[in-house]
Amino acid sequence: MKKKILSIGLAALMSVSLLAGCGGQNAEPETGDNAAATDDSLQKIQERGYFTLGLDADFAPMGFRDDNNEIVGFDIDLAKAVAEKMGVEVKVQPINWDSKNLELSSGSIDVIWNGFSISDERRTEVLFSNPYLSTKQSIIVRADSDIATKADLAGKKIALQGGSTSEEALKKDEATFTTIGEDNLVRFDENSLVLMEVQAGRADAAVIDEVFVRYYLEQNGMSDQFKVLDEGFDEEDYGVGGRLGDYSLMEAINKALDECKEEGITSEISQKWFGEDLIK
Repeated sequence: MKKKILSIGLAALMSVSLLAGCGGQNAEPETGDNAAATDDSLQKIQERGYFTLGLDADFAPMGFRDDNNEIVGFDIDLAKAVAEKMGVEVKVQPINWDSKNLELSSGSIDVIWNGFSISDERRTEVLFSNPYLSTKQSIIVRADSDIATKADLAGKKIALQGGSTSEEALKKDEATFTTIGEDNLVRFDENSLVLMEVQAGRADAAVIDEVFVRYYLEQNGMSDQFKVLDEGFDEEDYGVGGRLGDYSLMEAINKALDECKEEGITSEISQKWFGEDLIK
């Protein structure tokens, strides 16, 4: 997959907006300054000289392997900019997305940073940063499909990524999910496999992150093979995920994200990957 700037038209299609670092859902609303001062998570990172970033390396344009097999993307560039502000480096480590919480809790990685959607369910297991980008879960079908609305999904086979908020978003829409049924959900480790299942006709539709699907189809010349329905699911925010209790580390990440926004660094990264300044 080639690393290149998306067209303005593509960026306009994506319902994506970068959010102010201080706005939206706060990473630690119930913690306060005292909590951040009682843990040594930031100190450990500073002594080590880097933090380990876990990601699904198949989630363009947030984090993916380019033609040189290097892991690149919007989140990679943003993480490096944040790390520089913190005076450390980033070690990028691909993981099985379905095992992300285990990788985090075991200490194999320090943060999950890869288009990681914030949800109430995930907040019970993960400490989130302030949100920095918003998107939605889209419904995608083959270009020749008769499916045009969520109501048309009744009884249809639906492909999605296991362990992602695609399934959460679908199940949250109880009216739609009830008509589909649990037995009609097919789960895969990677979003590209989800699309392949629809392309091959083994699934009737996919629920998939809009940021990924717009970019992936454009980059691979597949836009004419699929259509994204006008109807989708609720908008959601991306955030950096850390271990519960790692308040000082997350406080430092939030501070660095704010500085990157104030200095226009995030805007530059947005231009690079989305072809437009989506900073609001």
